[in-house]
Amino acid sequence: MTHTTDTSLVNDPRRQAALLFWQGYSVPQIAEQLQVKRPTVQSWKQRDKWEETAPLNRVEFTLEARLIQLYAKPDLTAHDFKVADFLARQMERLARVNRYGQTGNEADLNPNVANRNKGEKKKPKKNFFSEEAIEKLEDIFLDQSFDYQLEWWRAGLAHRIRHILKSRQIGATFYFAREALLQALKTGHNQIFLSASKTQAYVFRKYIIAFARQVDVELTGDPIVLSNNGAELMFLGTNANTAQSHNGDLYVDEIFWIPNFQKLKRVAGGMSSQEHLRTTYFSTPSSLAHGAYPFWSGEQFNRGRSDASERVDIDISHATLANGVACPDGQWRQIVTIEDALAKGCTLFNIDTLKRENSVDEFRNLFMCEFVDDKASVFPFEELQRCMVDSLEMWDDYAPFADRPFGHRPVWVGYDPSLRGDSAGCVVIAPPVAAGGKFRILERHQWKGMDFAQQAESIRELTQKYNVEYIGIDATGLGQGVFQLVRSFYPAAREIRYTPEMKTSMVLKAKDTIGRGCLEYDVSATDLTQSFMSIRKTMTSSGRSATYEASRTEEASHADLAWATMHVLINEPLTAASGQQSSSIMEWN
Repeated sequence: MTHTTDTSLVNDPRRQAALLFWQGYSVPQIAEQLQVKRPTVQSWKQRDKWEETAPLNRVEFTLEARLIQLYAKPDLTAHDFKVADFLARQMERLARVNRYGQTGNEADLNPNVANRNKGEKKKPKKNFFSEEAIEKLEDIFLDQSFDYQLEWWRAGLAHRIRHILKSRQIGATFYFAREALLQALKTGHNQIFLSASKTQAYVFRKYIIAFARQVDVELTGDPIVLSNNGAELMFLGTNANTAQSHNGDLYVDEIFWIPNFQKLKRVAGGMSSQEHLRTTYFSTPSSLAHGAYPFWSGEQFNRGRSDASERVDIDISHATLANGVACPDGQWRQIVTIEDALAKGCTLFNIDTLKRENSVDEFRNLFMCEFVDDKASVFPFEELQRCMVDSLEMWDDYAPFADRPFGHRPVWVGYDPSLRGDSAGCVVIAPPVAAGGKFRILERHQWKGMDFAQQAESIRELTQKYNVEYIGIDATGLGQGVFQLVRSFYPAAREIRYTPEMKTSMVLKAKDTIGRGCLEYDVSATDLTQSFMSIRKTMTSSGRSATYEASRTEEASHADLAWATMHVLINEPLTAASGQQSSSIMEWN
């Protein structure tokens, strides 16, 4: 057997033998390699205790021998110098390991440890993004945006005012939250989010925080202040007093659902009036009677401009605005229907499913950007505006994220069961403390695809979360199944039988309550507003009496939240406004 280990410069055969043993050679192999008798090698092994030598010492002896070999060479090559330097550094490292074994002091292993506590510690910068993080954010932003969202981005680079009428759930809030964070980081401009309520404004904040986490930055504060340049991200409700004192790029969300929009626009418009700042309005459509509609149509621009040369004629048809148009009043407008979104890359919807789940009118309003003409509605938008409040600012006694959001104070629950294909509507309402006081809609739910047992279980969970004092359920037809299940755990549940007379009573009670300003709900609850607006007065099939219906098909309806609310309101007598008490006109079984 031939071995290539170079031992020529280690003149002591006994030491050569030890080095070979620590390299893994056996006694017979060593004897053959060194041309020494096997008993002699075996004797060296036992006397010098090769096997008992610690691994660290074995390495030290080996490094020393290799280093001596190099130093003994008369002429060192460049490679020899590199190897010698490497071996010397390993010797130094082993010396530190030896010291650590004696003292247990981590500084012996790593000299930098001793300097950790010298001088003042630098605190990590709060809300700070490195250049690499900003570049990564921009890459994520561009890669994950759909084509129609990139159209918004390009429009923002070229125009001061963007005005977008959009379908539901196509990611506008999500997109603009991301855009605004990048804008703040790149320009240093404040970013102001003005929504129908604080609750809605905080949706922007949630998306921004999640976006930052993708580059391992944890954003905190309200407002969020960026350490990079001091830019602030502010999240405001529609309280004009809090909206007027800020300056920055402005995003106004769901403008067609904001009550008293013209007043808000006058105040908030000043926040982005400087030339270098931009304003973005975006919303789903509501009613033609809404105060923001003239602003969208261009009618507001023409007011007070008697000279024909100053007036504008803006085509707000979908055919014209589908790809975005810079209009003569200075606004860049676009309409993005769900069909547009799908054609431009959105993968979030099955349009056939949505058409099955919604009536024709509902689908046009929610997804095809058509405004509702609520002149025939029993509950026009103008009336419903007085119900809208910023609950986060107005309701100090309600903590929506607590285990017991309303403590032990009583609530009433109204439920409109799911039949074939439509959604089930449920509301949790705080009743007035005194007769004639205000009802407050604390929670609302729309559940789809649930059988009777699942619907009943959802109500049972609410009874564990709140101190439920009353439950009213439509027990007409298939609703009887849900009612029977609910009554098994809440015996006091009341069944409501729908007749033309009962519907009339419920609608009149709701009209009275709303008319007196005694119903409140969060302004962001646009689905609740739409639900009330969909109710029309009509005739029964016999033509003998009037009744009230929502726009519905065989498969779908969307007034469930309104009817669920009326199941609660009817529990208070019509005479409550005058302080008189009388029995309810509800029909009980």
